[in-house]
Amino acid sequence: AATGMAAQDAHVATISNNIANVNTVGYKQQRVEFEDLAYETVVESGSRSSTSSLNNVGVQIGSGAKVSGIKRSFEMGSPKLTNNPFDFMINGEGFFAIQLPNGNLSYTRDGAFSVDNTGTLVTKHGYKVFPGFTFPPGTKSVSVSHDGQVDVYMANQVEPIQLGQMPVFTFINSAGLKSTGQNMFRITASSGQPIQNIAGTSNAGDIQQGTLETSNVSIMTEMTNLIKAQRSYEMNSKVMGVADQMLQTVNNIR
Repeated sequence: AATGMAAQDAHVATISNNIANVNTVGYKQQRVEFEDLAYETVVESGSRSSTSSLNNVGVQIGSGAKVSGIKRSFEMGSPKLTNNPFDFMINGEGFFAIQLPNGNLSYTRDGAFSVDNTGTLVTKHGYKVFPGFTFPPGTKSVSVSHDGQVDVYMANQVEPIQLGQMPVFTFINSAGLKSTGQNMFRITASSGQPIQNIAGTSNAGDIQQGTLETSNVSIMTEMTNLIKAQRSYEMNSKVMGVADQMLQTVNNIR
């Protein structure tokens, strides 16, 4: 019962984190997975019950449950039209790459970018969007195609200037990525190495400009899970109380 309470406590903490991030751009819902603990085998199934018969069913006493993993669901959230030229959404699988100050790359589904005082495309924390896009002074408008081609239109100029291609990165096991906060992930041995793709090719989704991806958290699902976790916690607490009363009764026997 105590292990069950501890497991449900972790379950509630995960649910509360999902609900807290229901309006976080590109947030991916987490799901708690459980497993049972070791068993004490009192009677082995198939052991001999007499000289001429076997125990068809054994006797095993369980020792509880624990959280075996907290898995992140990378199902796509709903699109939200903003018409901001520096808002982007990946329609399908994949991540934007973000260049950190130390030169390493992090990966995100949050495409709410902006331009800093040097004209560079950055995240809300000032990190550069890989591979780096700097818009020249006098830029009139910016167009990013579905395959990630970044074009800049200047005043009094008909033909656009091509700044480069915005890649989309995919992973063999996206669930193995490690969340580092700030809507970003980093690679692990479980996720595998990032695969750089042109948007809309292979397994990579295409890029939609002027659109953001909302969180894929379902409030109805989370509230249902919260009620189930709360009831399970209460039942485990009740079991501990009943077990304590039973032991007290045994101790009072003269």
